[in-house]
Amino acid sequence: MYAIVNSGGKQYKVQEGEIVKVEKLSGNVGDNVSFDKVLMFSDGDKVNVGTPLLEKAAVNGHIVEQGKSKKIIVFKYKRRKRYRRKQGHRQQFTAVKIESIKA
Repeated sequence: MYAIVNSGGKQYKVQEGEIVKVEKLSGNVGDNVSFDKVLMFSDGDKVNVGTPLLEKAAVNGHIVEQGKSKKIIVFKYKRRKRYRRKQGHRQQFTAVKIESIKA
């Protein structure tokens, strides 16, 4: 059984018991989270697709971790012009453990 949910402008395939890293959500470790924007739900043999969202469907979980991902390097360079810019970035994320999928 799995579902496709929308969070932070991205789509994630989630299953029960799985830990998913999504864009930063407000809340502390241990708080409950509910994803209401469910795009698709499958229970193994039957697939329900929303137009665009499924009514009365929700994915529940709780926050496991708030953190930052690995650093990426943004490097801009123009040859023969003495132009170089180096910048780093660490994207914030929230790790959510999926407890239940209700459709």
